[in-house]
Amino acid sequence: MTNKRHEKLGIKQTIRIDWMNRVVQMLLAGMSESEIREDLNEFLSTQKQSGGIGKRGKKTYSMAISILSSWFPKDKELQNFCEKALDLAKFLQPSEWLPLHWAVVSASYPFWFNVAKQVGRILNLQDKISQRQIFDRLKEQYGDRETVARNGRYAVRSFVAWNILKDSNSRGCYERTNLYIINNPDIAILLFESALHATPDGQSALGFLTNSPGFFPFQIPLLTGDYIAQNCERINIVHHGFDDELLKLVCP
Repeated sequence: MTNKRHEKLGIKQTIRIDWMNRVVQMLLAGMSESEIREDLNEFLSTQKQSGGIGKRGKKTYSMAISILSSWFPKDKELQNFCEKALDLAKFLQPSEWLPLHWAVVSASYPFWFNVAKQVGRILNLQDKISQRQIFDRLKEQYGDRETVARNGRYAVRSFVAWNILKDSNSRGCYERTNLYIINNPDIAILLFESALHATPDGQSALGFLTNSPGFFPFQIPLLTGDYIAQNCERINIVHHGFDDELLKLVCP
C-alpha cells in the first residue's frame, strides 16, 4: 500500500471549507474535471486564505487546487472511495459535508491525518495545544525540516478554518471546539476507510481506529467489524481471538 501519497507532505495552503463545498457542488452538478479546474482557477485567483478578496498569484492558489482535487483523484485506489463519499453527499446538506471532506483529504494526503493524530494525542492530555508541541512531534516523525513545520502550520490553520480547532487567548495556541457527532454509520465507515488509506500497510485494529486521535473532531458510533465489512466491499475483516478485529483494505 505504500506509495507516493505516504511520502508527500502537500499541505501548502490553508484550505477553507467553503472551497471544499464548492468542489462537491460542482461534482454533484455533473461538471467534468476540466470544467471544475477552470472554475477553481478563476474563483481562487481572488480568494484569500483569510477569507477576504484580493488578487493572488497562480502559483499560490494552484497549491490549493491540488488539495481540492482530492475529490477527483488520479489514484485508482481512491476513485471508488471518493465516489462513495460523493454518493453520501447527495443526501446531506453542505453543512453536513465536513466529515466527508475530512475523509477525502485524509486519504489523499496522509500527512493531514498524521497532523490530526498529533493534535488529538495532545488534546487527550490537556485542554490547550501549542504550535510548538505539534511541530516537535511532526519533526520526530518526518525529520527536522522547515517544510514539515510549514506544511504542519497550514494543516492546523485549515483545522481552524474548518472550525474544528479555535485560537485560544494565548498566541500560537489552540483549543478544541465542540465535537461533530456522527450518527450515520456509512459516514463512520468512510472515515475508517480513509484512515486505512492513510496507513502505509492499509490495515488497522478496529478498536484503535474507533479511538484514533486522528478523529479528534468527531464522536464516532461503535460499529462491529462484521457490520463494516458487510456494508463496505472495500474493507475486509480479520478476526484474531475473541474480540480482536483487524480491518484491511481490499486492493482494487
